[in-house]
Amino acid sequence: MTQFLLSVHHREGDAMPSEDEIQHMYASVDAFNRKLQETGAWVHAGGLTDVSQANVVDASAGAGSVTDGPFSEAREWLGGFWIVEAADLDTALALAQEGSAACHGPVEVRALQGE
Repeated sequence: MTQFLLSVHHREGDAMPSEDEIQHMYASVDAFNRKLQETGAWVHAGGLTDVSQANVVDASAGAGSVTDGPFSEAREWLGGFWIVEAADLDTALALAQEGSAACHGPVEVRALQGE
């Protein structure tokens, strides 16, 4: 089994969903999470705070620095993720399709190195 990162992306300009839509998405994501757990595909998952609350730590040149805000000014950013175990890429892509439908957003699929 290979572990895959399924990352949920938000895009600049996306309309904010209504409170009813948000509650529906939460319920859909909860159902998807339960399915992952029941089938043994679940490793970990989480949603992230708003990108405006990000901090960047850089100690690559020796002394570290901390910068408020995201790493780069981007039109897309990571909003949440799942780490799943899947037999192959096709299985991970099928799970990502379900996750995308549940959270109403695009989901990127990448295998973890060494898996």
